[in-house]
Amino acid sequence: MTIIWTKNGVVDDDPWTVAGDEDDGKLLSIDEALNHARDNAPLGVLVKPADDVRALAPVVDSISFIALTFPVFSDGRAFSQAMLLRERLKYKSELRAIGTVLLDHVPLMLRVGIDSFEVSHEPTIERLKQQRLPGIDLHYQPSADAAKPSGGYSWRRTAILNG
Repeated sequence: MTIIWTKNGVVDDDPWTVAGDEDDGKLLSIDEALNHARDNAPLGVLVKPADDVRALAPVVDSISFIALTFPVFSDGRAFSQAMLLRERLKYKSELRAIGTVLLDHVPLMLRVGIDSFEVSHEPTIERLKQQRLPGIDLHYQPSADAAKPSGGYSWRRTAILNG
């Protein structure tokens, strides 16, 4: 079973579902996207870990959907690709994580600007359906999401004093 999850819950009838078949023709490679960007049709791009997303800069405004591939748990290159797309290329449309999407990574993926997830791991699906995400609300690094500022580093002293 594979679901599409966003912060608003499970999405039904998603037109961009890859569901394990990355070569089904719905999503284009970066090179194909560069050739078809002026077709005025909704454009979806599949980005693999070794792809350079900066190549999408001339056509990023015409792309409706980008799927970033997480082939294994320990491969984090798609985190950097997400930050490049959101921060430097100002990509505003849907950014999805596909592949090995596990619960521990979901809060971090949200912070780099990924806003939907294609999930097949049953325990992760159950936790996402219950809206139970792990993690802490305070962060040291800037991010693509709209996290509240922590007010500097004094929250650490406050946490120690309050015990």
